[in-house]
Amino acid sequence: MIRDKYRVMDAHCHVYPAAIAARAVAGTDHFYDLHSVYDGTVEDLLEKGAAAGVDHFVVQSVATSPKQVGSINEFIAATVAGDSRLTGLGTLHPDSPDLRADFRHIQQLGLKGVKLHPDIQQFKIDDYRCLKIYELCEEAGLPILLHTGDSRYDYSNTNRLLPVMEIYTGLTVVGAHLAGWSVWDEACDKLGKLPNLYMDCSSCFAFMPRERAAEIIRHYGADRVLYGTDYPMWSMEQELDVLLSLGFSEAEYRRMLWDNAYDIFMK
Repeated sequence: MIRDKYRVMDAHCHVYPAAIAARAVAGTDHFYDLHSVYDGTVEDLLEKGAAAGVDHFVVQSVATSPKQVGSINEFIAATVAGDSRLTGLGTLHPDSPDLRADFRHIQQLGLKGVKLHPDIQQFKIDDYRCLKIYELCEEAGLPILLHTGDSRYDYSNTNRLLPVMEIYTGLTVVGAHLAGWSVWDEACDKLGKLPNLYMDCSSCFAFMPRERAAEIIRHYGADRVLYGTDYPMWSMEQELDVLLSLGFSEAEYRRMLWDNAYDIFMK
């Protein structure tokens, strides 16, 4: 609870087993030429999150090869088991020899959605290999938290996302990083207000003026934006401070800080 006013859910957190966390965080830092604030373990997430006033966390990790899918999903399921502060998302890989079996495993583990990162997993959002993932998630009503946008590549930009959203109209997608990391203007121009597309605000505030962040959120609507930090990358206190400085109403902040993520991942 922050400022005794808002419940807060961080809807975009990456966590790793303690034995590999340093290596995993270093790999992501290298990919984005950044230096993460935190260490990437769930213990650190819960401690630092509580200090920042965050009440709940949506946690995930990404499989860079099909053979990692099962073990990552089991790790996330074990991590969230019995802890009411945590909700877990599974991972899939489009090159899996049995996507349906991997998807059933996610359901059996009780995970609440699927995280995909096309740029790190190296597939295009609209690649034919991914269509089965979208079909399975749409049919089961499981949301996808999808990394979107990177001006360096052509895996996850708006031109790849838009046809998928128009075909799979029953699929709920959360487009990470305001639906287009580093290509925000293009995303705003072309994505409009697709009824099945939401977005989180993770890894955005460091790259744009606060006025532009507020404009983008208002463009999409506070009822479609989820608070997220991309833990372990950014200071949770600072990310909350920036969001709370953008001049939205209390009702809008309640949507962004809790209600939208609750409706998608916990209802």
